[in-house]
Amino acid sequence: MDTEHASDLRKLISAAADGDRVASEQLLPLVYDQLRRLARSRIAALAPGQTLQATALVHEAYVRVAGSEGEGWSSRNHFFAAAANAMRNILVEQARRKSARKHGGGRKRSELEPDEIPIKVPHEQILVVNDAMERLEASDVRKAKLLKLRYFGGLSLKECGAALGLSLSSIEREWRFIKAWLLKEIGEADTVLTSP
Repeated sequence: MDTEHASDLRKLISAAADGDRVASEQLLPLVYDQLRRLARSRIAALAPGQTLQATALVHEAYVRVAGSEGEGWSSRNHFFAAAANAMRNILVEQARRKSARKHGGGRKRSELEPDEIPIKVPHEQILVVNDAMERLEASDVRKAKLLKLRYFGGLSLKECGAALGLSLSSIEREWRFIKAWLLKEIGEADTVLTSP
């Protein structure tokens, strides 16, 4: 991304964060492709029977992020971190809804849209990781943010480092800690964390 484009994007993000609806509308086309990639990576890791499509996840996350009052973003990375958090919240809400007995509980849907990616991870795992992340947040907020950006946002370690303002070596060290901690907490760090 060239410097002029990055500067324009930062201005739009700042204006949208200040409540400028025109800036918010202009921002979506500029960030849509990356948000869609994040959404597709998250949906690719979900259990069979998933009804949420990447497009719907992107739009819902964008509406939540762009519509949040007083939620100023200091940078492009901060904006994408907010989008990752919104995607996490949407996926957790849907996993809870799917787990509810009145919404079909353990029943699985059989139809798939042709443009959907095959999906692997049970929605219960989203809840397990979310609960573990909340416990981690009680003792180490930064590590919890890293887990959120990697697991729920689908960001690479390099992107996480940029979003958190840390070097790649620091992020890699913290990621190793998180994997070991998850193994102790839920007994399946590799399975959980190999999903995008």
